[in-house]
Amino acid sequence: MSRRNRADFLEFAAAYRDQMRRTAYLLCGDPHRAADITQEALIRLYVAWPRLDDHGLRSYARRAVTSVAIDWSRKRSSHEAPVETTPDSVRPDPTEQVAERMVMLDALAKLAPRQRACVVLRYYEDLSVEEIAQTLGCSTGTVKSQTARGLAALREAYGDAGDELVISTDSAKEVSSW
Repeated sequence: MSRRNRADFLEFAAAYRDQMRRTAYLLCGDPHRAADITQEALIRLYVAWPRLDDHGLRSYARRAVTSVAIDWSRKRSSHEAPVETTPDSVRPDPTEQVAERMVMLDALAKLAPRQRACVVLRYYEDLSVEEIAQTLGCSTGTVKSQTARGLAALREAYGDAGDELVISTDSAKEVSSW
């Protein structure tokens, strides 16, 4: 069934926008950029809306968010300007939970865009290897290798922080409270 109704798009966007924003946030680590990524992904979704069927909407939206985040990370790296000194980072609350999130976000930020996408889609979105491959438009072998490399880098980052990395989809879902 083709979806050509603008009202259907608005309904879908209202229902799924927060999930898209959370995924975008995990992919980029910046709430403002995540909002921009979500907006760009919704624009892409709207353009494709007449061609999409009911079964592929969430998949297409997820793929749009991931693609936009990867595209933006590539663009950003060519526009960054070096500075003499970096500003001190201010942590809003020194509780253990906030510190744990900061370590995770810092570690995620250091991953290559595809590795980050694979890790976020696998452990936050809880997608299968095949679904990730479809979302990213690559082979399952690429997904497995990128996920393995991403997890290795996260484990190393956690080792540097003196913590132990435990991968759990339940703990990843806590991000939705952000």
